[in-house]
Amino acid sequence: MLQETTAAAAAQTGGSNAAALSQMGFGNLLQEMVSNPGHFAVSWAVLLTLTLMSVLSIYWIVTNFIKNVRLKGTSDRVISTFWETPNAQDAIRFMEEQPRSEPFSKIALDAAQAAAHHQRHEGSRLVESLNRSEFVDRALRQGVTRESSRLEAGLTVLATVGSTAPFVGLLGTVWGIYGALIRIGASGNASIDAVAGPVGEALIMTALGLFVAIPAVLAYNFFTRLNRVTNNKFDTFAHDLHDFFATGSRVGEILKR
Repeated sequence: MLQETTAAAAAQTGGSNAAALSQMGFGNLLQEMVSNPGHFAVSWAVLLTLTLMSVLSIYWIVTNFIKNVRLKGTSDRVISTFWETPNAQDAIRFMEEQPRSEPFSKIALDAAQAAAHHQRHEGSRLVESLNRSEFVDRALRQGVTRESSRLEAGLTVLATVGSTAPFVGLLGTVWGIYGALIRIGASGNASIDAVAGPVGEALIMTALGLFVAIPAVLAYNFFTRLNRVTNNKFDTFAHDLHDFFATGSRVGEILKR
């Protein structure tokens, strides 16, 4: 009889433990947050913050991915067309026809406009203070800096999300465990079925923070690498443009003379 009673108690305890563990999911946490929002005000703030971070991260990941795919597909064509066009005016006209988001054409147009402006003002005080080479070089530096800054759009958001989302999730976990301990202490029930659910629900916030942060960190590193390669192409193209607009000779023509 005693053995039967012990077995029944063990079975009841095991069933309560299983029921407690089944209440550790995100769905149960969300249900409790909806039914009792006052006790989960901090959890709501953390969840909404992580949701906003996730939306911003996804937006900039998609935006930068599309931008880099388009840039990779058009940059070589734009550069080669510029140098292969026999007439400089036709080459500049081709650059003017490119979309506003195409950076290499905008750098070339900056150099062309600087050279034309310097030529129109020959004999003025501007020409006396800066020769043609220096004037074109300054325009190219400004153009490269501008286009490089545009490439970095959204990277600050990704870096911020990657570095702060885990701590935001950790805040939700710490606050959730603190609230759970207060409720457990007030009820006087410290059994596994009373502890597992609230603590498990609180730990979900840390997991959510990591789920938001990891893609942002990976994307930040990926796009930083792509931007470094593109910036090198900016510098190379700008040096060739400087030689062309400062001397009037295209790439390779100087070496043939």
